[in-house]
Amino acid sequence: MTAMRLVYAHALDLRTDEAYYWTWSKESVLSFLDHPPMVAWFIRFGTAIFGDTNLGVRFGGIVAMLVTQLLLADIVRRVTSNNIRAVVLALLLPEAALYYGLLMAKVAPDTALIPFAVAMLWSLVRLAQSHDGRWWLAAGLFAGLSLLSKFTAVMLVPAVAAFALVPDWRWRWLRSPYPWLAALIAIAVFSPVLIWNAQHDWASFRFQAVRATAERAFTLRTVGEFIGLQFGLVGFVLLPVTLFGTALTAWRGYRNREPVAILLSTAVLAPFLYFFWKSLTLRVGDTWPMFLWPAGFAAVAINVTRMPFEGWSAGLVRSTIFWARTAIPAGIAFVVIVFLYYMFAPWNLTGHTDPIGAEAGYEKLAARVEAQLQATGATWVATTDYRTYAMLRWFLRGKVPVIEVTERGRFQGFADPGMDLIRDHAGLYVGREPEDKLPLWDETTAVRQPLERVVRSWRGTMMDTYSLQKLTGWTPDLSPPPDTPFFRWRVLAFSFSPLAGRSRDEEGVSAGTVRDGLAETPPHPDRIGMRSGLSPQAGRG
Repeated sequence: MTAMRLVYAHALDLRTDEAYYWTWSKESVLSFLDHPPMVAWFIRFGTAIFGDTNLGVRFGGIVAMLVTQLLLADIVRRVTSNNIRAVVLALLLPEAALYYGLLMAKVAPDTALIPFAVAMLWSLVRLAQSHDGRWWLAAGLFAGLSLLSKFTAVMLVPAVAAFALVPDWRWRWLRSPYPWLAALIAIAVFSPVLIWNAQHDWASFRFQAVRATAERAFTLRTVGEFIGLQFGLVGFVLLPVTLFGTALTAWRGYRNREPVAILLSTAVLAPFLYFFWKSLTLRVGDTWPMFLWPAGFAAVAINVTRMPFEGWSAGLVRSTIFWARTAIPAGIAFVVIVFLYYMFAPWNLTGHTDPIGAEAGYEKLAARVEAQLQATGATWVATTDYRTYAMLRWFLRGKVPVIEVTERGRFQGFADPGMDLIRDHAGLYVGREPEDKLPLWDETTAVRQPLERVVRSWRGTMMDTYSLQKLTGWTPDLSPPPDTPFFRWRVLAFSFSPLAGRSRDEEGVSAGTVRDGLAETPPHPDRIGMRSGLSPQAGRG
């Protein structure tokens, strides 16, 4: 399975978000608007070994999967007193889930978060078994690294609090300095993000808080989407098996005040219930819950060893073990089928909604951009969305400066892309239609000369059309004032507004518009302040 992930990581072109994170890895800044910096460090680690290649960018995800499996195996080994069958189950359950078994081969903030979150749980399991308070310090270190990976790590706080406070040992730990030192360690490790945000008007927290505080009308569509995505990414058999095993673990843990059972079950149920609640009114991103399921896999493996000794009926015990075992071949078969489909199949079975195809085909666009650069004598490339910007930077590999002239709030602290090649030189604008008609161009002195239209397609399906235009008479400001549409970033969630018009959700547009915590929704003007939205006419993100 690891070999399969290596092949997948090497052979498939980067997705747009991966290329975007790769651009981060080239910068020397403490943090970023969209996410903390760990994903950039993962990419820098991989590219230091394999260079700027698909595998180099994604190698951190391959290592993260292996580390996660080893930590889960050790958790289960310790809790079940070296039950080898339970350990093997813990190793194989992640392989049977599409996200872990295959998609951990792509790099994302979630990929970075998962091993550190599991390492924190592992440290607390060691604490519960040894009663050595120094394990709190290791847990604090891994908690800080989790927060350096993605803000959703904060959703594990209820599990840690229940682990410390529900069992009979609560007064011991409340009086001990170790948990408080652990919290200080976590804050210290997370401090680069805090420092960057203090210097940039707390931009990351305001950017991500939109989704948490957005008020939307109830809709069954987003609920069904959330549940359906979890079935697809975790497994049609494995998801119910994991929820059932976690529920029994919670019942056992809270009934008997068993620390490890409380920890593992709460680490799954608290975030899952929160995401389910948010899905009643808002689309939950595909990968947001992925950090919680490894604890559920450990709970399943432990549960099948405990049930025979807890008075459950023989039929229920046999059924639980049967479905836990069935989840593995069924899930792995599905993972392999998906792998074969993307690697070798010539068809596009899902059209525009295909998650890989929707972000494929940029190589042709980059080739036409290179041709027009040579034909026109342009020395730099401009875009108005971060996805096109990222993919062109990836394919052009520094041959010419590539900049996104809008949303400059995403690029605070970035190095000079080459202003000597931009200032007073002709450029080439590459815009996804109809974004090439943004009204913000009226606020510039740019003269745009249409050159050609390029279709981006995948397996015969047209995904997008791009307009290539020659730019003259204008030098973009890479540090524009915060109250201009050239600085503001696009919001992540919004409600119906007469100014903004109908939302894409309300228009029935495909829900695959917010990926990995990055925006691709039309803006709601001034919903979160002057510096957080783009003009109402901005169109797609």
